Amino acid sequence: MTQRAWVIFSLVAALSFATFARAASPDLLNVVPRGAQRGTTVDVVFNGDRLGDAQEVFVYTPGVTFSSFDGTDPKKLKAKVTIAPDAPLGEHCIRVRTATGITPLRTFYVGAMPDVAEKEPNNEFDKAQKLDLNVTVNALVNTEDTDYYAVDLKKDQRLTVEIEGIRLASSSQTIFDPYVAILDAKRTELAASDDTTLFIQDPVVSLTAPADGTYVIQVRESAYGGDGNCHYRMHVGTFPRPRVAFPPGGQAGTDQAVKFLGDAAGELEQTFKLPAEMKQFFPLVAERKGALAPSLNRFRISPFANTLEAEPNDEIKSATPVASLPIAMNGVIGKKGDFDFFKITAKKDQTFDFTVYARRLRSPLDPVLHIFDAAGKVLNGNDDNGGPDSYQRFTFPADGEYAIRVYDQLYDGGPEFVYRVEARPVTPSVTLGIPLITANSQERQTIVVPKGNRYATLIRASRADFGGELKLSAEDLPAGVTMHAEPMKGDLVQVIYEAAADAPTAGKLVELVGTPTDEKSPVRASFAQTPDLVYRINEPPYYTATVTKLAVAVADEAPFKLSVVQPKVPIVQGGTMQLKVVAERKEGFKAPINVSMLQNPPGIGSGGVTIPENATETTMTLSAAGNAAVAKSKIFVIGNADVNGPTWVASPFAELDVAAPFLTAKIEMTAAEQGRTAPVLINLDQKTPFDGKAKVKLVGLPPNATTAAPELEITSADKSVVFDVAAAAKTPVGQHNTLFCVVTVTKDGEPIVHNIGQGGVLRVDAPSPAQTAAAVAPPTTAPTTKPLSRLEKLRLEAKQTMK
Repeated sequence: MTQRAWVIFSLVAALSFATFARAASPDLLNVVPRGAQRGTTVDVVFNGDRLGDAQEVFVYTPGVTFSSFDGTDPKKLKAKVTIAPDAPLGEHCIRVRTATGITPLRTFYVGAMPDVAEKEPNNEFDKAQKLDLNVTVNALVNTEDTDYYAVDLKKDQRLTVEIEGIRLASSSQTIFDPYVAILDAKRTELAASDDTTLFIQDPVVSLTAPADGTYVIQVRESAYGGDGNCHYRMHVGTFPRPRVAFPPGGQAGTDQAVKFLGDAAGELEQTFKLPAEMKQFFPLVAERKGALAPSLNRFRISPFANTLEAEPNDEIKSATPVASLPIAMNGVIGKKGDFDFFKITAKKDQTFDFTVYARRLRSPLDPVLHIFDAAGKVLNGNDDNGGPDSYQRFTFPADGEYAIRVYDQLYDGGPEFVYRVEARPVTPSVTLGIPLITANSQERQTIVVPKGNRYATLIRASRADFGGELKLSAEDLPAGVTMHAEPMKGDLVQVIYEAAADAPTAGKLVELVGTPTDEKSPVRASFAQTPDLVYRINEPPYYTATVTKLAVAVADEAPFKLSVVQPKVPIVQGGTMQLKVVAERKEGFKAPINVSMLQNPPGIGSGGVTIPENATETTMTLSAAGNAAVAKSKIFVIGNADVNGPTWVASPFAELDVAAPFLTAKIEMTAAEQGRTAPVLINLDQKTPFDGKAKVKLVGLPPNATTAAPELEITSADKSVVFDVAAAAKTPVGQHNTLFCVVTVTKDGEPIVHNIGQGGVLRVDAPSPAQTAAAVAPPTTAPTTKPLSRLEKLRLEAKQTMK
């Protein structure tokens, strides 16, 4: 090819490829700034990769809207964020949707106070950045960086500093542990904080100014670390900052009076209208004189009425009485060594779940729960079944009075050691989610369906006291998208999403619901996803976020499709099958395509294969265990190729039929001497008749041993087959139990491969001395006796074996 011809060819290929060049699988590291004030519109930058074709941002909570996307730099997407005046304070989970994918989940924060940017240099005490009170500073700690800020206070004026650091999850692999201190003009540390129960690794500190003057706030990484991903938001002012709420929970649909505890200015009381539905954790915002706490306190909502402890109740005889079960018991382990008792009445054989909420509500209490009978005998108890919280299922042995005791595991206590014990009947529940591919990963946790193509995922059901069948449905899918799934009988089900060829490129946050096929069951399964946002590989995550909707999008067309050629024959127990997979490629797309099964049917094994560059098909070996369930199952394959990043598609469903083997075999033990041939008898037990002839191979022979014929033929009437096996002089002496038969039955033009007779034994012996001497003796006249038949040889061999 001439140089000119090569240039023309390359240009044509490039133009062909341009029709499906796509920025697949966009990535998102963070958004800078990491948050903004209610009622403002702010310029932001999304840092990541393959963001140039961004079309929208999914926000899982109301009040935050992103617009005006500028994807000139695909690694730094520029946009605007508009925050409603009534947007919920705190964390908002987001994903960027591009024309070709959805990013991992990240966060953006909404605050109540004006935002101020950090101004460098501010890394020396005498160069502290001057701040007004009641502002939020957006800042960054670099390596060994210390930031200083100065505020003016009047005597007895209160100052609170709260840091959002690790909560911002600015980098999944950066463990940012901020430290904050308040210093006076002489550099004396008046108050400091590193970790807190309320915010885990994020600090909060408060003081009352001892005199008029300038006070300096110091912020650094606790170990003097830091890097370009250590963003923080510092709230500075006179706002309230309670540590816990009491009671820490309330009954759904009621007005609940709440006392906030732990604020430097004293207790604070508010009344909240609780939503009608139960919530694991409901956010409460403390307010004092119009000033709002910059972040939320956790609160539990459940269907049960509240009982509040009445002190003294540190003995059974003074236990706080409870009206009836179910109930929610609330209290405070108010001092070191404190015990709280509640008196309950129950009927014989009633079973209740007793769940303590303390650490999950950011109380410092590490609760221990015990159940007593009326005589004071401990019947059951628990420490950490709910993580650091406690949980116990208990069946009451008789009618009568019982007592519940709560205390701290280290016998600690204090005014903020609040807890809530919910006593509820055993209630079935199911939560739906997408299983993780690898630990901490967000890979394939969203649904991205190329136009005219398919995407597949597994949905897992985390079941509690419910084992019934579920039917999945997804409400309000994007236009042109349909969902295909079999009824969910176990814990996992395969789901295929299909987009019409003319489906618009768009996306939605979707409710995924599981409804029991038994209409009498009250269970309704809902979706929940808790990505690990800050972690080290194979360690418990440092920070997570939970969302309750599934992100689904229609993406631009992918340059390939996959299909499985429907097998015409079954795979038999203990057998194998070559499953044919076909790729339909767009013109000019030549890249290899990696193919695998998303889930194997029970007892079926498979491995990943690759459709080579520019090829259109491959075969995948399926193997069936000997005890694989005899049944028909839905199967499909998923595939990915590098199209400016990984692009995933799925084939339509096919059906795999697992059947019992047509025949079984038993290989009789055979002995052969080195350098000689011995017949190996294989007894056949025909189970299912087949037409024509099947082919039989004897495999698993020891080294250097061979069969006279590579394969033999049998019919469904044959009861046995014999292979002549030649043991070479170098075949190892010993008992070889590796023989088995591969029998191929052809039906409808396709092979049904059986692996049968496993464990057949061929014993190889060294030649006897007489035979060795005969081998070197001069030749003699050939014997005139008639040669033995094959059956006579077998009988003779059997006699010799028994000697």
